[in-house]
Parts: sequence; structure tokens; C-alpha cells
Amino acid sequence: MAQEFPTQARVVIIGGGIIGCSVAYHLTKLGWTDVVLLEQGQLSGGTTWHAAGLVGQLRSHANMTGLIRYSTQLYSELEAETGLATGWKNCGSLAVARTSDRMTVLKRTAASARAQGVAVEVISPREAADLWPVMAMDDLVGAVWLPGDGKANPTDLTQSLAKGTRNRGARIIERVRVTGITVKDGTVRGVETDRGDIAAEIVVNCAGQWARKVGLMCGVTVPLHSAEHMYIVTGKIEGVHPDLPVLRDPDGYIYFKEEVGGLVMGGFEPEAKPWGMNGIPDDFEFALLADDWDQFEILMQNALVRVPQLETTEVRKFYNGPESFTPDNNFILGEAPELRNFYVGAGFNSMGIASAGGAGRALAEWIVNGAPAMDLWPVDIRRFARFNNNPRWLHDRVKETLGLHYAMPWPNRELHTARPFRRSPLYDRLASKGACFGSKMGWERANWFAEAGQRPETDYAFGRQNWHEAVKREMNATRQAAGMFDQTSFTKLLVQGRDAAKALNRICAADVDVGIGRSVYTGMLNKRGGYESDLTVMRLAVDRFLIVTGSAQAVHDADWIRRNTSPDAHVTLTDVTSAYAVLALMGPNARDILGRITSADLSNAGFPFATIREIDIGYATAYANRMTYVGELGWELIVPSEFAVGVYEALHQAGRDLGLVDCGYYALEVLRIEKGFRAWSRELTPDINPHEAGLAFAVSFDKPGGFIGREALMRAKQAGAPVRRIVQFTLDDPEPMLWGGELILRDGKPVGEVRSAAYGHTLGRSVALGLIEDRGGVDREFIVSGRFEIDLAGERHPATAHLKCPYDPKSERVRADVGEPRAAA
Repeated sequence: MAQEFPTQARVVIIGGGIIGCSVAYHLTKLGWTDVVLLEQGQLSGGTTWHAAGLVGQLRSHANMTGLIRYSTQLYSELEAETGLATGWKNCGSLAVARTSDRMTVLKRTAASARAQGVAVEVISPREAADLWPVMAMDDLVGAVWLPGDGKANPTDLTQSLAKGTRNRGARIIERVRVTGITVKDGTVRGVETDRGDIAAEIVVNCAGQWARKVGLMCGVTVPLHSAEHMYIVTGKIEGVHPDLPVLRDPDGYIYFKEEVGGLVMGGFEPEAKPWGMNGIPDDFEFALLADDWDQFEILMQNALVRVPQLETTEVRKFYNGPESFTPDNNFILGEAPELRNFYVGAGFNSMGIASAGGAGRALAEWIVNGAPAMDLWPVDIRRFARFNNNPRWLHDRVKETLGLHYAMPWPNRELHTARPFRRSPLYDRLASKGACFGSKMGWERANWFAEAGQRPETDYAFGRQNWHEAVKREMNATRQAAGMFDQTSFTKLLVQGRDAAKALNRICAADVDVGIGRSVYTGMLNKRGGYESDLTVMRLAVDRFLIVTGSAQAVHDADWIRRNTSPDAHVTLTDVTSAYAVLALMGPNARDILGRITSADLSNAGFPFATIREIDIGYATAYANRMTYVGELGWELIVPSEFAVGVYEALHQAGRDLGLVDCGYYALEVLRIEKGFRAWSRELTPDINPHEAGLAFAVSFDKPGGFIGREALMRAKQAGAPVRRIVQFTLDDPEPMLWGGELILRDGKPVGEVRSAAYGHTLGRSVALGLIEDRGGVDREFIVSGRFEIDLAGERHPATAHLKCPYDPKSERVRADVGEPRAAA
């Protein structure tokens, strides 16, 4: 007898692909059984069914690797639990290199794998051919072997997860189409369907290619766009056997896996073909698009190079199945900032099978606990803003993001499609001076400035790139004279109301209930004591605060403040980022330059460090905040946008004879690393607390009312030396270039990874900030008694660990000028 259609549930999940079934499975495993999953067609009928099913463990972010490692464990055990096969096979995987640059990537990958505890081996072309005998190897430089990787059958996996879900009492209903989302007072209340309404406390959008459309039903931004994704299945090939590893040949944009004695061959062409510009048909179920051999040609040509037998092998099937891709090639996870209790798990960029087990668990934990259990920033939905949902922009961007899977991951690689996007008032001025622009949160930002006759374009390399000397000039100017940085991309949040001080003081770890005109560098911590953000809070009035935070954190930080402010509090938050440009004037001559165009007292006594004042600057009236992110005297000038060009011109006129130069973000990055200043999402994450970061000095443990995360921090403090710690390193050899992500060894044993690195021209060598770990505690003795090395693409370079910043101006006057750092860019 058929069950009645439900009218209410604790959780409704929209979408019966592998991610929707994984979320349902893990919710029931956590004890939430009042769960209803709705699928408009049949389970796995959207994108899941035609996925290739590759499961490669390693990612650049340790927690992302952890999610996939959990997936491999789950897939290997699921059949025993449910009785349904998953097709999981731990066959391992090979990645081969055709060029020395790609081999450098693979060696960096191997070092990263060791840092993350993933089994890996760098091997020769002959050893690779022994593992994969049907490939040609004459053009190969080398390879890496990852024995823990594998493959699975996507449809079987989905059905097995669904059975595990049903076995614990949840309901899965097929042939139900969601037509609307019920909302009341900013909170989701349920779903509307073609079979009736279901009231729900929580709704989870796992609708795959339709996830953007479902988001639009309730004002939630889910920026993804479909693109055609193709592969072929061949007939039997001699030498192909069931245990053949997965093979990736990224220089050829292609991958292979065994299937019934033949090969599945597909790939990620450099310029993809978007699809579904007018929307995805609701009835697009177990469906494919027309064969497109012209689009597939670049993949086929490369496949013939790698497997010459393909020339005479039957092609049994051409699959052209569209999949959804996001603007940065990472999937989307978490509670929507626009709507309480509405969660999203979508946009898996052809990595859904590998990611689904871990991503489903992570999202289920987020739902049950009301917060992520780990740092998920690379996939956090709050990394995007509403403007990222523009359909024309998404269409143009996914042409590039599909190909990022196998594109060369050069250090500082920038995406070039759908740009320029957001521009500061100074964009044209900086472009005319030779700025080479990068992009962050859509903002065009000057990375470096070319000299006369030099192209303002980056030539990528793993060694010194073509901007090396330009950054040296900019750094020297900032350290010795003055540099000006356009930091308009900084997020600015205005928090107002009679309860603003009380609310912010509970959210911030430092005491921000300070005098009017004071600036406070602080972190916002989660209940675990980890950093949700670091920022500067400036008190403009008794009931008004201006917060300046990182460019990428606008949506995240505003959401964090709102969700941690009592609904009854008299507090309003407004994003005023576009209202102000920010010009950072930094260096020993900054006071003299600014003093020529303002009547304000800029002396240490008249304008001390960590002070904000509204002053005249030329014809403009703007805020001047005495802070530094480079370790030199300086002010951040927060200027109304319409006055920005005038202030920029006045400063340059005033600084012409005092050595003022325009500087970019590459110089800013090196200057802050030299000074050991931490950056959010690298040294500061939701998993790292102030004790581990070396920033306990910026925490007010005893302020009235406490703060979020205090209890966890107190427990950590009482536990003694932290088991991990951010430490600054310099290479002993002045030649090598560090970029971040490298393995750190102590006395020959892996102890951590580099989080940020660059070539420090002031120090004459590469400088890095790394996270090192030891179960016995990372105290002073552990650091000073160790012999440290950093693994750079397989070569170990001796490194010096610093307990004190290696760059420290000698002048006491300069020390007094500089003070402590501000928040990250």
C-alpha cells in the first residue's frame, strides 16, 4: 500500500542525485530520521548517472582532501551495510607529465600529499608504463602514483546511499517537482510541489543543474552554469584489464579508466561549451546532448598520442552529458546567507562522485550542529555575492572553469574570462601607469606595475616570474620612501545602533568598546575558538562603527555578524564597500607627503597609531586610519568614491619629490609576509585559534561579557603549548622561490605545510609562514632545537625558523610609528 504524501518533515532535500542522497544518508546516520528527499524524476537521473566515477583523493586544501578520503572509506564499506553494490574499486591512479613544468607540478603534488598523509610515489615513465601497459611513454618526463585512488559506479552508489537512508526511516519520493519555496520572516518554512505543500524546518537544495533555479525561487544566490562534458566508451582493447589504474594526462587534458575491457576516455578542454542558457528543461532525465566531435577533437587527438591503439578501436558510445560548473571550480556548500535554514549542496564541477561522500557528511554536520565542523571556506556558499549570479557573466566564466581541472596550476594564476568585472574609481589611472591586474571577489586589483616598455602581463613560471624586479622596486620604495596601494576592494561594513557596541564586543575577541576615534585589530571567532575572520573595527561615534575586512569576506562577515546579533538588538549593518575607495599610503615619507595636503596634526602625539579621524585631504574630506599591513608608517585613507581620483592625484603631486610610487598587491603580500602578519583563509582559518596563530595579544580574555569562543580559548590556554603553531621561515639559500603549499620537514620528518610564501626582497631570500604540528606541543624548544627543511618540488632546502620577525626596523622612532598590523587584504 502506497504511503500518503507527507505534509510536513523536519528536513526536505530537493534533488535525488548522489549529493542529495549523501546528505540524507548522513543526516539519518546522525539521528535525524524525519527527512524527506524529493526527486523530480528518478534517482541519479540528472547529472549523476553519466558521471565518469573517478575518485582522486588529493586536493590543494587539506580539508578538501579529507572529505574525499572519507568518500573512499565510505564507498569501500557501503555495500556491506546496504547489500547493494557500489562499483567501488581501489585501483589507484597515475598522473603523467609531458613537460618539465608539469613534472614540477607533480612533484609539488607529491610533497603536498605527504604533508596531508596521502600515499604517493614519484615514478619514471618506464614505471608508469609498467602500471599502465597500453600507453605510449616516449614523450613523458615522469609520473606520480597514488595507490589510494579509485573509481565507482555513480548510479549504484546513489542507490546504495538511498537504501541506507530508507533503512533508517527517511522517505525518498520520486516524480515530485518542487514549484516553490515557502518563506516567512527571513526563514524557510517548507516547499511547494506539484503534489502538495510540505512544511519543513530545514530545506536543502541539492538540485544539481537546477540548483540555481531553485535558489531564485527564494532569493538565494547559487552561481553555477551548465557546460557540455563529453567522453567516449571504447570496445575491448588488448592489455586493458579490470585492475588498470585511472590515468590522468593533464597536458593532454584527458583521463582514462577501464570499463568492461575497454576504456572510458574524456577530459576537460581548455575552452568549454556552455549549455542551457535559457534554463534546464525539467524533464531532462537520463538524457544526453548531441555528439560534438569538433568540440571533442582536441581531447581525441591527445588520446591518440597516449593510447595509439585507439586509432583502430571501436567507439561504442559517445556521452555528451551537461554538468554544472561554478565561477571558481569549487562546489557550493552551506547555509544561504539570504535565508535562514536553507542549505545548498551543488555545483560539483565534474567532481561530484569523488566529493559526494565527504561533502554530504560535512553538510549534514553543518545542518545538525548549526555550524561547520571544520574549515570549509574553499566551498562555502558565502564566498559568492549576488553579482556572481549574473547569467551572462556565468556563461562566459564557465568556458574557462571547466578547463581548470587540467590547466597548469601556475603560482598566482589568474582567470581571464568575464573580466573586467568590478573596477575601482582609479582603474583607468592605474592602467595608464602600467598596472597588471588580478581579480579578487570580482575586483580588478593592480598586482604589479610594469616599467616603460614592459608588457603589463604576467609570464607564468615556477621560478622567478617576469614581475620579480617590479615587485622589488615597489617594496624598496615602500620600505625606504613611500608606496601607494589601491585597496578599494577592501570590504567596508557600517554597524550602527544603540546596541552596536555591545553586539560587536561579544562577536569580536578584542575589546572594541573603545573611545571614539580608536581602531582595533581583532578576530571574530567561532565556538571552537577558530578564526571566522580578522578585521579592523573603527569607532566613529557612540553608536556607529566602521569595519574594514578582506575583499573576499564581504558576504561571509556580514552574515556572521547578523547571525550572531540578537534579533532584539537595536543594530543595523550596511555594506558600504562601493561608497568608499581606500588608498593606503605607506612608508617612512608617508607623514611628510600627507602633511603637504592636509591641515591635520599627523604627529605621533597628535595622531597616534590605531586612530581614525576625518580629515581634509586636498579638496576632499575623508577618513584617515593609522594602521599598517606592511610594517611601515602609514595611513589607510578611506575616501568617498567620488573624491578618490582627486585624492590620488593630490598625493602623487605632493609625493613626487619624496619617492612616492604606485604599488600592487604582489608587493603588499611580500611586505606582510616579511613582517609575519597573518592573513585570513591562510594562516587564520576556522580551524586555527589565536594561540596557534601567535595572536593571543589581540584577544581581551577578561573583558566584560566575554566573547564567542572564549571558553574554547581558555581551555586551549590551560592545555599548555599548542600542538600546532604558525611559524615564520626563511630559506637559507637565496635563490629558490617558494609559493605556498610546500611540505615542511623537521629533522627529516614531515611536520606541516607552508601557508603563505613569497620572495622577500628586503631579506634577500624566500620567506614563508607555515603551520607546523607535533603531538608533544610546539613550544620554543621544539622550534629552536629542530633542523628545518622545505620540500620544493622534491628538493629539500634548509630553512631557518624565526621566533621573532626577521625584518625589524632599527629605529625606535619607526617602531613607535608602526604599531601592530591591521587585517588582511
